[in-house]
Amino acid sequence: MIISFLMNISYCGKPSCWLMACRKWRNRSLGFSSWMCFILDLFCLANLVLSNEVSSESPTIQHQDRNSSLVAGLNVTDVHEHMMRLNKAAVKSIQSPDGDTIDCVLLHHQLAFDHPKLRDHKLQVEAPSSWPDGVLQESESSKASEEVLQLWHQVGRCPAGTIPVRRTKAEDVLRAASVEQFGIKKSPPVTPKLTGDPQSLSSYGHEHAIGYISGYQFHGAQASINVWRPRIEVSKEFSLSQMWLLSGSFVGDLNSIEAGWQVSPELYGDSNPRFFTYWTRDGYQSTGCYNLLCSGFIQVGNGIAIGASIAPVSSYSGAQYDIKILIWKDPRTGNWWMRYGQDSLVGYWPAALFTHLRGYATMIEWGGEVVNTHPRNQHTATEMGSGRFPQQGFSQASYFRNIGLVDGSNQLHSPANLRTLAERPSCYDIKSSYNSNWGVYFYYGGPGQNPGCR
Repeated sequence: MIISFLMNISYCGKPSCWLMACRKWRNRSLGFSSWMCFILDLFCLANLVLSNEVSSESPTIQHQDRNSSLVAGLNVTDVHEHMMRLNKAAVKSIQSPDGDTIDCVLLHHQLAFDHPKLRDHKLQVEAPSSWPDGVLQESESSKASEEVLQLWHQVGRCPAGTIPVRRTKAEDVLRAASVEQFGIKKSPPVTPKLTGDPQSLSSYGHEHAIGYISGYQFHGAQASINVWRPRIEVSKEFSLSQMWLLSGSFVGDLNSIEAGWQVSPELYGDSNPRFFTYWTRDGYQSTGCYNLLCSGFIQVGNGIAIGASIAPVSSYSGAQYDIKILIWKDPRTGNWWMRYGQDSLVGYWPAALFTHLRGYATMIEWGGEVVNTHPRNQHTATEMGSGRFPQQGFSQASYFRNIGLVDGSNQLHSPANLRTLAERPSCYDIKSSYNSNWGVYFYYGGPGQNPGCR
């Protein structure tokens, strides 16, 4: 038994595998006591810090930044217990080319059902009976060159009756300031109030280039979002492109549902663009999280892993790739469903998670966001979108296209009065337009630091 355990470790070759192997063998009840696993935890985490193990290298992250992100003021037992909560038993595991492990977890065993409001929840396995009418259809000329999948699809798929879950590793948790802050946003959302124009949030170091609509009752939104791999200057910064569905006030009761792609070395340990989600019902204070890093979102599809790398990505003057996301409220149950691409029903946010969003959203936003930590007392060179300004157009600048909203009659249509905001257009900008192929669309983004942005 012990020889087999050690072989498991040596095969992996990474210190972080001590934690996962210990958990695996303990679950098999082969005699590993808690104190023995605790000793292995100590050994694992000590080696992670000393070896500076990360899941993959990024040429844009300074070496000293990775070291500092692994300096642990974290309690070893807390880290281990948190991983035990997040990583549910898998019926199959897939090793992705980017270093991720995708666990295929039984649908009824997923983390969502640990939420106190969902313990008696009746799982809505079937697709909603009522899809939005007028789902925006794309002409052949408006489509991206190739289908956009996820990197782990190259080596396998999860079987029916399971959901794909990106496994959390020890080094993922160690990069966070604390176990409690792992997978949690550290700032308010884009708009301090939901009436009138969005306002600047530069005091928190977050900068945006967004299109938005407000003043109505919204029951959903969609967009096709161009996917790039923007450069991240400092590992504590990120760049994302997403949709926000918002309701409530900014006095602590904001409800938000979010989805898109992001590059976040702190959260994922690399510079790959990844499909992500987020939710909160109290203005990011104590509820919600990224992806499946807390209980809440219920996944039903076995095709898309939330938090996994997107592949392929766009290139300058080359092929362009985008992901299509539709989020809408089921008129019958009140749950907020999400579809990825043309036919991948991912899952839903139960109505019970929310207060204001039990009714409807009062603002929808689409666009980009970066964190600017002012490295070297200058504006960051972290890029938004493709890293180029919107004026450069197709195959150079990043875009959102086929932008749509769902109204109270469950009709999906283009917004008639999309407004735009760029807090610092010399750093990141946005330009909107309309045509018959793309409907309402905009180009957005920029390089960050440049002669006009210091």
